This record gives sequence, structure tokens and C-alpha cells, in this order.
Amino acid sequence: MKIFRNFEDAGVIRNAVVTTGSFDGVHLGHKTILNRLKMLAEKNNGESVLISFHPHPRKVLYPETSGKDLKLINSQEEKLALLRKTGLDNLIIIEFTKDFAKITSEQFVEDFLVNILKAKVVVVGFNHHFGFNKVGDYHQLWEMGKKFNFITEEISEQEVQHETVSSSLIRQAIGEGYIQRANAYLDHYYFITGVPALHDADFLPDSIQFYKIPITEETKLLPAPGIYAVSLGDVSALSRGMVMIWNNGSGVTEVFLHPFEREKIFTGQKTTLFFHKKVYGSIEPGNLNLLTSTLQSAMGEISDLIY
Repeated sequence: MKIFRNFEDAGVIRNAVVTTGSFDGVHLGHKTILNRLKMLAEKNNGESVLISFHPHPRKVLYPETSGKDLKLINSQEEKLALLRKTGLDNLIIIEFTKDFAKITSEQFVEDFLVNILKAKVVVVGFNHHFGFNKVGDYHQLWEMGKKFNFITEEISEQEVQHETVSSSLIRQAIGEGYIQRANAYLDHYYFITGVPALHDADFLPDSIQFYKIPITEETKLLPAPGIYAVSLGDVSALSRGMVMIWNNGSGVTEVFLHPFEREKIFTGQKTTLFFHKKVYGSIEPGNLNLLTSTLQSAMGEISDLIY
């Protein structure tokens, strides 16, 4: 996958088949669009292109309201890793600014999709809107496609268990601790990536070794406080672990990992934690004996899980 930071660097891409969006989570609905993109690119002897934005538009447009506390399913690094797995040919990451937000839908299509990328096909998801004040939609694209000689296609609404898949719905499920539901929507395991560091916090029992997983990207969404069953490193290797997520009382959510196979953990090296299931709800460190028994019970339950 080639990555570009502006349209000019991307230049003319052979028979470009293009879609746009933030693609937070790279979930089941996103994969439906990207699979269609790939198929159309092969059909037209072309290349697939995703135009994405960073930071998230809501962070720029509504910094004091809906964007203020917006947390995202993936860090930027995690999203790139997921997109590489889809077989996408080209990713154009546009810095989203207030000036960029003023570009009309007509300008966006003519200046970037037509004049620079020479788009052959433009694919959009169900109910997709773009451009200044979100005026642009599939019908406008279709009309402009006739004018500028590109094909427009809309992907129908994607559903899982009769619920519409969206990044917002997945963020809600993760934030409430419904990891299995979020995984079904994502079509992959929700995951956290970080560098483990040995930790001996006073509130944690000495009998159970924990590593702290620092979360370096402030917009990364973390699950609700509780105890979770996870896989470490390579999900196919089934190296198991237990993750405790809690709020330290200062408004900061922290992540602690107890690996069942300590030889799989190397301090100073990046580790990925794949979340499978929440086994205990919110816990309040303070009573060390109660916390120890709760953690030991959780370890036993996780050991009995088939995953």
C-alpha cells in the first residue's frame, strides 16, 4: 500500500477507483466498500484509492462539542496496519483543517477526483455526505460523473445482527465493555498496541505480575473499566492473558496486563493485545484481598475459555 500525504504527491493513478472517509475501525462496512473497490480496480485494470483524513473532522469542526471528547477505535498507526491487510493499493491522508472543510463538494470532485486523480470510478457508502456543510451526496456524484465521465457506485447499507454497522455504534459498544459485540461489527478483534513496562503499583497484588501498557495516543478509545480475556502478540498463537482496565481517580484510564506465558512478553518491545471477552465488570482497587481473589477468579475463568 502506497501512502501519500497530499493529492499532488499521489498524482495520476492508473484508472483510479476511489472512495473517501475516515474509516475508523476499518469495520465490516468499511471492508465491504474496500472489497468492492478492489474488484472494480481489477475489472478496470486500475488501482484502488482511499482518501482519508487526519485528524478526525469532528475534532476540527466541533472542538467544543461532539469532537471534544471523541475517542477513536484505532490510533493512526493501528488504522494503517488494518488498511494494509485489506489489499488497498493507495492511501491518501489529507490533513483536515478548517480551510479544507470550506471546500465545496463540487470543488472537491472537480479539483481532486477529476483534475488530479483522473478517477475512473467513485464508490461511496450508504448515505455518504461530503464537502462544505455536507451538501455532497451520491446523487450529486452521479450527476457530476455524467459530466466528467466517471462511474459512480453506492454500497448498500451493511448490517450485522439486524443493526446498522457504524464506527459510532462500535465506539459505543467498546466504551460500554461489550467487546464481543464490537468484534462482530469490526469483523476482527478490537486491539491495543503498546510497549509493556514492568509495574509494581501499590494497589496490585505482589502474587500476580502485571505490566503497564502505556497508551500514547490521547484519542485512542479504551474499553470500560473491568477485567478482559486477551490474546497477545499474534492472535493465531493463542498466547493468553488478562487485562485490567481501571480509572485511576484522576480521570486517566490505565491498562495493566498479566500474561499467562511470561516468556511471550519482552519489555521494551511493542506488543498487541487482542480483546476477546469481558469477564468481570468495574473493579475498585483499595481492598487488596478482594482484588486478589477477583483477579484469581478471572484468571481461572479465562483459562477455561476456548479462544
